[in-house]
Amino acid sequence: MTAVWTAIAVMTVITVAIKGVGPVVLGGRDLPRWAERLVVLLPTALLTALVVTQAFADGARLVLDARSAGLAAAVIALALRQNMLVTLIAAAGTTALLRAVA
Repeated sequence: MTAVWTAIAVMTVITVAIKGVGPVVLGGRDLPRWAERLVVLLPTALLTALVVTQAFADGARLVLDARSAGLAAAVIALALRQNMLVTLIAAAGTTALLRAVA
């Protein structure tokens, strides 16, 4: 078994353990108020981190390329209050056009 598969197996076990500990520890009790406020913010923070790393990183450094332009097009479409389909088409079209030109 390679190091990569060992890491995947270990992370799988840790993930299952973490997901199983929550219900056991809380046992039907409500979360403290501070924890509820934190849990509400987590999806936004995680999505932001994912978008930034996918749009501006190439594995070793930050870059501005077609992905960044596609993200900018999506932001503009959302600022103009376009629906999600128009936003996705604008982002994908901008990225594809710039990749085809370059």
